[in-house]
Amino acid sequence: MNNLNDPQDWNIMPERQGDGGGDSSKWNYALLVPMLGLAAFRWIWSKQFQKEIEDLKVKVQKDLDLERQECCNIKMECKALKYKISMFHEALEKGKEQEQGALNALNEVQNLLMQRQQAFCSPFRDLMVYTAKHPLAHLKMENDLIDIFNNDRSCAEYLNADPRKNGGLMWLYLKYWRQQVTLQTHQRAEAILGIQTKK
Repeated sequence: MNNLNDPQDWNIMPERQGDGGGDSSKWNYALLVPMLGLAAFRWIWSKQFQKEIEDLKVKVQKDLDLERQECCNIKMECKALKYKISMFHEALEKGKEQEQGALNALNEVQNLLMQRQQAFCSPFRDLMVYTAKHPLAHLKMENDLIDIFNNDRSCAEYLNADPRKNGGLMWLYLKYWRQQVTLQTHQRAEAILGIQTKK
């Protein structure tokens, strides 16, 4: 086991281990070097491992902080969303109340229009029957009444309480009918007297 490249007595000879000389210290020294290397490796590895553990702790702490912040943000968003939903429901309820109020008002308008239409149609029928009888039959008012009911839509201002201010066409027809009555009265009188009216 001699190594020619090494100086004398650096090789440890197996046969010299047990002879009680000072060569055993060389063998001990040879074991000490790898053990020191192993210890150094363990120390370096331990330091590296501790550094990785510390880095991992820092990373985990950052992740936990971020997660807490996200949870806090989510809670705040949930709270804001609940508030918005509450405001939406409140606005919806108010909207439903306003809608119901508007529907009730429309029902009242419908009733008033139906009453007006009923009143409009009933007097029209009554007027047609009434004017067809004597003493107005000679005026032949049916077409004039139809014209009034179809076309006379003039009304006074909405605060007006005087019914004589409503209508426009009917007042012209009433004036015309009165003139017709007066004219026919004169014509009958002239006929009785035998006087011919000038044409």
